[in-house]
Amino acid sequence: MPAPILYESHCHTPLCKHASGEPTEYAAQALEKNLKGLIVTCHNPMPDGFSARVRMAENELDQYIAMVDQTREEWQDRVDVRLGLEADYFQGYESYVEEQLASADFQFVLGSVHPQLDEFRDRYWQEDLREVQKTYFRLLADAAETGLFDSISHPDLIKNFTVKVWDEPNMMDIIAPSLDRIAKTGVAMELNTSGALKTIQQMNPYPDMLREIAKRNIPITLGADAHVPERVGDRFVEALNLLSECGFQQVSFFLQRRRHDVIIDDALQSLAGPADVRQAS
Repeated sequence: MPAPILYESHCHTPLCKHASGEPTEYAAQALEKNLKGLIVTCHNPMPDGFSARVRMAENELDQYIAMVDQTREEWQDRVDVRLGLEADYFQGYESYVEEQLASADFQFVLGSVHPQLDEFRDRYWQEDLREVQKTYFRLLADAAETGLFDSISHPDLIKNFTVKVWDEPNMMDIIAPSLDRIAKTGVAMELNTSGALKTIQQMNPYPDMLREIAKRNIPITLGADAHVPERVGDRFVEALNLLSECGFQQVSFFLQRRRHDVIIDDALQSLAGPADVRQAS
């Protein structure tokens, strides 16, 4: 096998209450997929019962850190296991998240806006779903501008909750201003392969949005958003070829909150032999 290069940079643990499998099982899958490492990014704790059904509790953060530390020791010299976090951006909680991120040695932090949460629905939802879409993309840019996050995750997730008015050919008038703002921050955006399994069966974001991200030289990270071990590294070859088709030459991952770039052709070679790469193209 070629030398491993890539990391799975978006995966979860049972502490979030909607994932299964221990981190060691995710690491085993990373080894099977010839990935260099695994960055565990479970949903961050939030105060006051904020979406408590889908995230670890505040008093479980130490348990989460210990779980990842134990897995790192277990897989030392085989898979590089790192501590990360998927942290929600929600206006009014910025100071809380900032303090949380300073409390441990997080290597990579995804910033997420989750329109399916009750809190988002209570504050932002309305009958005019186009306005909801505008709010969602504005919040993505707001998240990037906080400087709290390394990459903005699944950045067109809203399409799966506003399907009736999701008008892909005409969405860019809403999306482009947010991409312009994000480009100025230096924050990356994520290609999330789990989108292929959602209501609108496309990776997040969709190809035209990826092209606009590439035009603005916004770095791109890659994650499967694995909630079961079997999805670690899922569709990475397909995703890398899509990135190449959309104008990207590099894909990125973060260690110690610092970006590392990998040439896409090199990344493809690390995951499959030349014949497999040509077949996937």
